[in-house]
Amino acid sequence: MINIVLYEPEIPQNTGNIMRTCAGTGAKLHLIKPLGFSLDDKYIKRSGVNYIKYCDYQVYENFEDFESKNIGKYYYLTRYGQKKHTSFDYSDSKENIYIIFGKESTGIPKALLKDNLDYCMRIPMNDKIRALNVSNAVAIMLYEVLRQQDFNNLLTYEPFKGSDYLEK
Repeated sequence: MINIVLYEPEIPQNTGNIMRTCAGTGAKLHLIKPLGFSLDDKYIKRSGVNYIKYCDYQVYENFEDFESKNIGKYYYLTRYGQKKHTSFDYSDSKENIYIIFGKESTGIPKALLKDNLDYCMRIPMNDKIRALNVSNAVAIMLYEVLRQQDFNNLLTYEPFKGSDYLEK
């Protein structure tokens, strides 16, 4: 199973967008407190639209609470990572994969990263910015994992108007 982990997210629009992405891919979302916002509809509905109800998510009191309830392989996305996000093998769809993203302002705590250097990664980019928006980074990472797993039975056609929509 593919799991997206947001460590102390601060911006509701980012989390709403990530919830929508998780809903559309079947990934589970894990939110680690403190959250910088309420999970009430009025804060996240605009970015998550009506898809949030399809998002499987869980909230944890802290990272230790999260770790105690989730067994699998943990990957840490950080601008300080020395390995490309594509350099890891995510192809085992039976393995619980957890991709951890830090808070928008400060990322994942350095102490947590130092203890897991072999699993710290970075999405390559130029020297003009510090980092990508977290919801964009989640989408990039999630789709790299899905690509390596041959998209885990996700649809390759648009289901609402039909697979032959363009031919009509």
